[in-house]
Amino acid sequence: MRIALFIACFNDVLYPQTGQAMVRLLRRLGHDVEFPQDQTCCGQMHFNTGYQDDCIPLAQRFCDVFDGYDAVLAASGSCASMVKDYYPVLAERARSPQLAGRVDSVGTRLFELSELLVDVLGVTDTGSYFPHRVTYHPTCHTLRMLRIGDRPTRLLRAVDGIDLADLPEADECCGFGGTFALRNADTSVAMGTDKAVNALGTRAEILTAADNSCLMHIGGILSRGRSAMRPLHYAEILASTREHPYDTGSAVPTVERPAQQFGPGPRA
Repeated sequence: MRIALFIACFNDVLYPQTGQAMVRLLRRLGHDVEFPQDQTCCGQMHFNTGYQDDCIPLAQRFCDVFDGYDAVLAASGSCASMVKDYYPVLAERARSPQLAGRVDSVGTRLFELSELLVDVLGVTDTGSYFPHRVTYHPTCHTLRMLRIGDRPTRLLRAVDGIDLADLPEADECCGFGGTFALRNADTSVAMGTDKAVNALGTRAEILTAADNSCLMHIGGILSRGRSAMRPLHYAEILASTREHPYDTGSAVPTVERPAQQFGPGPRA
């Protein structure tokens, strides 16, 4: 199968290792994976902030870039839902039956990783090895819009050596939500803190999910709490094998912080 990797801006800039892991995994399973160099932003950020007409050329370009492939693999659940759920809205705004047809054609061939593996390729055991305790956070776009259900956990439970712990209140939002985290920072942090506390209660070494944006948000809270728990996209877990195991890194060191000094500082 000829598969195109749609990396998404967030991963391209901050987490390129996620896309690399997907390529290694799928090539190990015998599939041809390409990275179209002409891909750009899908337009989700513009759409969510009210610049919907400006997204129309981005939707057209997306169809131009990805239309020739058997399948398109999205490295982000939120960007996948943008294409599948909101590109038809853009085609309607453009009053373009031609764009609507192209969007429908590409959208039906675009998949989140677990959908591609389980539904299209018929794979649940990827031959992976990851001897760590892990807990899985189902992100809002994958849970509520793509409705991927238990596909990721089915894949994770088949990983050799893994200890997969159930996350309490797993279906609760972590509070990131893109611009929501900027516009409602206090609420976002409170929601993320609840998610981090629940994750820590599992005693897992690794917090995993299908969206690096959510992992960044929760991971930031864990980091500020000096937690040794690592956020890690589940594609990187599936890409890990006995021959090439994933290195989770060393534990976060304990930091002795000096007592904070209050009052005015020394005069110049």
